[in-house]
Amino acid sequence: MNRIARVLLSALLAWVVAIPALAQETTPAMLDAAAKEGKVVWYASVDVKVAEAIAKAFKAEYPKIDVDVERSGSERVFQRINQEHQSGIHNVDVVNSSDASHFLYWKQQKWLAAHTPPDVKRYAAQSKDADGYYAVWRATLSVMGYNTNLVAEKDAPKSYMDLLDPRWKGKLVKSHPGYSGTSLTGTYAIVKVLGWDYLAKLARQDVQQLQSTTATPKSIASGERAVMVDQKSPVRIIYPTEGTPFVTSPTAIFADAPHPNAARVFQNFLYTVKAQQLVVDMGGARSLHPDVKEPANRTPLSKIKMLPDDPAAMLPLVSEIKKRYTELFGS
Repeated sequence: MNRIARVLLSALLAWVVAIPALAQETTPAMLDAAAKEGKVVWYASVDVKVAEAIAKAFKAEYPKIDVDVERSGSERVFQRINQEHQSGIHNVDVVNSSDASHFLYWKQQKWLAAHTPPDVKRYAAQSKDADGYYAVWRATLSVMGYNTNLVAEKDAPKSYMDLLDPRWKGKLVKSHPGYSGTSLTGTYAIVKVLGWDYLAKLARQDVQQLQSTTATPKSIASGERAVMVDQKSPVRIIYPTEGTPFVTSPTAIFADAPHPNAARVFQNFLYTVKAQQLVVDMGGARSLHPDVKEPANRTPLSKIKMLPDDPAAMLPLVSEIKKRYTELFGS
């Protein structure tokens, strides 16, 4: 074998050996490489207590890999990643956002790495990217709710239109779509059903604006406001008669992740029954994993009229939604 052939063969063997790092399963070779990388950086929009619990559970299973949790609202996560890429900074390994249109954009930019965790293979086709770049990690319902200490059940609103009643003026709280991906998706769904004219009328109700959907229940529970438009006493959930926005929240790995093997180990863990059950039990989210057990007292999705999200249709409208909403409700 001549020298050129030997060089080519060596290069081919090196490439073949590197393939397991990109494998779907968490292999011993991947684990060893991940341990050498030492950590994974996770940008997440999930509630900080859930993110930290996930990180703790992962660390318990993989003690040689640390998790750096960078928690913020989905729209802020999106802005940060875009700004970092424009500046040539590659810090994020795995991302979670409640604005599923973000993943369409990142895929279009060719910023994501294809990787399908083993458990995701059992997910329905509509819950994962056909090319394997992302999958729904958790789902939430953008519900309404009220403080049972301040509002009697017979007086509680039943629909979005009920919130326009003068008695609710100054008593409503809602998260802002400029910060929250869940709120952005919910706003898009509401506009499709009721139009911007409805939101213009709602804005005249002196609605308190908070950054995150995790903050609105806390405001209601404290008694600061009586009803939230977006659960844990004393908050009772309302499923509006017009329908409840169903918000999907995917995760993905970035192609230029600084810790690619640790990213794949972590991404695989995120979709395991252990992690998914934690998201349901601690975060109150919905899981698409077929083996996850729902709380006994929770209303099944089959009994809720839902307004499904549509990331592809929403993506070109995101800037307009944020702009028009801010014009009505402020920043």
